[in-house]
Amino acid sequence: MFDLVIRGGKVFIDGGFKDLEVGVLNGKIEEIGSELGEAKEVMQLKGEALYPGFIDSQVHFREPGLTQKEDLESGSKAAALGGVTTFFEMPNTNPSTTTKESIDLKVSIAKEKSYVNFAFFMGATGDNIEELKKVSGLKGCCGIKIFLGSSTGSLLLYEKEALLEVFRETKGMISCHSENEEMLKERKPMLANSTTAHDHAKWRNVETALSSTVRLVGLAREAGRKVHVLHISSKDEMEFLAKNKDACTVEALPQHLTLYAPDCYDRLGTYAQMNPPIRSSEHRDGIWEGVLNGTVDVIGSDHAPHLRSEKDRGYPNTPSGMPGVQTIVPL
Repeated sequence: MFDLVIRGGKVFIDGGFKDLEVGVLNGKIEEIGSELGEAKEVMQLKGEALYPGFIDSQVHFREPGLTQKEDLESGSKAAALGGVTTFFEMPNTNPSTTTKESIDLKVSIAKEKSYVNFAFFMGATGDNIEELKKVSGLKGCCGIKIFLGSSTGSLLLYEKEALLEVFRETKGMISCHSENEEMLKERKPMLANSTTAHDHAKWRNVETALSSTVRLVGLAREAGRKVHVLHISSKDEMEFLAKNKDACTVEALPQHLTLYAPDCYDRLGTYAQMNPPIRSSEHRDGIWEGVLNGTVDVIGSDHAPHLRSEKDRGYPNTPSGMPGVQTIVPL
């Protein structure tokens, strides 16, 4: 006899919805089938969709070092409440996750505090190639993260030879935040007198993203590797990547699929500030086209919480990032 049988739902399995029941025993799914019989408890649904747990491929849970914003307990609890049962966490904590030892530390914390399954990225810095070589087969490590545009601490890498070394000398998934650092530096003076988050997308414009992504795919081809390009924010990038799927996999975010400028900045101000930024409805629609035509391989949340006091400082003195691990599935 099962402890629990869930009946009357549309179970998503083998790529489609089926009229099946789910039997649970000792806290685990024991069987999925028809007419599973008696149970101590029956949950009767009325045609609702019943999914397996989701994977969120990009979160920033802030532990260690920034736990005033989030920690692995609160972040993983939010994930579970939102239907996410596995997360891949990014390396821009304090200190940055750039060594085997720092991965081991996060794994040990997560074993004690996480409500769901987990894995952690190791960040590339330009001088930790020997550590990056350890990523393949490292328990609890899901791959390498490269920030090609401004980020936290030492986690910035955009010189061609250093990037090629990482691509050629390591194994496993390489995920990249793709913005052109040289262009960001050149354009930053335009924020000198800025007082509104509307200027965020003007500074980090489409060309800063597209030029970086074109270069990144070229480097991946030169090294004979495939690259995972994170949080695509523009129609232009999506159209380029659609023609180069042999060299890349592609992520999109709910933020870029549901919000658009200038409306989001009118309503939310710096609470809608993120990198790369939310753009016009033309770009939102272009990203949707990438989802619908199969260019997009995965939806991640890029969950990146900050304190209200930080978000309320006034642009451009505000950090970029929005929460989302709990809302990615319902959105």
